[in-house]
Amino acid sequence: MKNIIITGGAGFIGSHVVRLFVNKYPDYRIINLDKLTYAGNLANLKDIENCPNYRFVKMDICDFDGVLRLMQEEHVDGVIHLAAESHVDRSIKDPFTFAQTNVMGTLSMLQAAKLYWESLPEHFEGKRFYHISTDEVYGALQMTHPDGIEPPFTTRASSGEHHMAYGEKFFTEDLKYQPHSPYSASKAGSDHFVRAFHDTYGMPTIVTNCSNNYGPYQFPEKLIPLFINNIRHRKPLPVYGRGENVRDWLYVEDHARAIDLIFHEGRVAETYNIGGFNEWKNIDIIKVLIKTVDRLLGRPEGADLDLITYVTDRAGHDLRYAIDSSKLQRELGWEPSLQFEEGIGKTVRWYLDNQEWMDQITSGEYEKYYDSMYSNR
Repeated sequence: MKNIIITGGAGFIGSHVVRLFVNKYPDYRIINLDKLTYAGNLANLKDIENCPNYRFVKMDICDFDGVLRLMQEEHVDGVIHLAAESHVDRSIKDPFTFAQTNVMGTLSMLQAAKLYWESLPEHFEGKRFYHISTDEVYGALQMTHPDGIEPPFTTRASSGEHHMAYGEKFFTEDLKYQPHSPYSASKAGSDHFVRAFHDTYGMPTIVTNCSNNYGPYQFPEKLIPLFINNIRHRKPLPVYGRGENVRDWLYVEDHARAIDLIFHEGRVAETYNIGGFNEWKNIDIIKVLIKTVDRLLGRPEGADLDLITYVTDRAGHDLRYAIDSSKLQRELGWEPSLQFEEGIGKTVRWYLDNQEWMDQITSGEYEKYYDSMYSNR
C-alpha cells in the first residue's frame, strides 16, 4: 500500500492525475489535498469520489501544521505537488498571492514531508516528493532559422526526430531560468526550493516542466475552453496583439500518464521536460477552434471568424515556448498518444457535451455547492 498526497487534485491537471491513480492503483490510498479556490472543482471528480481508496481533504498547502498532521495521520509515502496559482493575467494584478501559494505553499509541503519522513525508522527510503512546474520558467524562445527560412519549418530536436517548429531552439532541462512574469517567477522560486531540499537534506525529489495543457475540465479563463464557450454563444474572442505568440500544446491525459511514469520510474534529483513537439500560433489555434465548433454545431465553416477581436498585448508576453522532451522519451519511453487535431476534436466535443458543467463554472454555482458541503469538515 502506498499513501500518496496529490495537491491541487480538484483542479484541471490535478483531477486527471487523481482519477488515473485512483483507477489504476486500487492498492494505493490517494489523498486529494485542495483548498478549493476558484479553479478547484470537485465536480471534476464525481466519477471517483466514492472509491474506497480515495479521500478528499479541503486544506490550504500553506497550512504547515495541518499538512504535517495529515502526513502523520495518513502515513504518507509520496507527494505529487500540483497545487498552484497558474493564470498569468492574475499574477500581473496580484503577485503577492502567487508568491504566497506557489513559493511558501511549496515550502510548507516540503518541510512537512521532510519532518515526517525524518521521524520514520526508514527515513527517506521508499519516499518521493514530485513537484510539477511549467515551461514558463525558462523565459522565451526566438522564432528564427539560421538560414532565414520563414517559420514554421522542419527542425530537429535533440532526439534526432524532425518536427514542424517556429524556431531552431527548444527548452531543455539544462537551460538557465529566465522567468518574465510574476507567475513564472513564483514557479521558478518553488522549483529552486525543491532542488535545495534534495541538495541540503537528501530528500528524494523530482521536478518536471510541462508545456501548455488542454483537454476536459480546464477552468474557462484559459484560452481553449474560454474560446470554445465564446464561439458557442457567439461572443467576442479577445486575441492578445496579433495572435503571433507560439505555444507547445499537450493533451492533459498524456501529461497525467507522464506524471505516473516519472513518479514511479524517474530518477531522484532529476528534471524532466514534458511536451508534445506541437507548436501552434495562438491565432491558428483559434481558427482551428472556430472551424471545429462550427462543424460540430452544424454552422457554415468559418461562420464565426468575425468574432476574433484583437486587444492590447499582455505585459511581458513571451513570444515562443517549445519543450524538448527527448530526455523523457529516451530514458522512460514516454511519448504523446494524440496528435493535436485528434485531441482538439475530443476536447471541443467534451465542452459542447458538458454545457451544464460550463454553466456551473461561469455562474459560480459550483463554488457555493461545494463550499456548503465542506464548510464543517
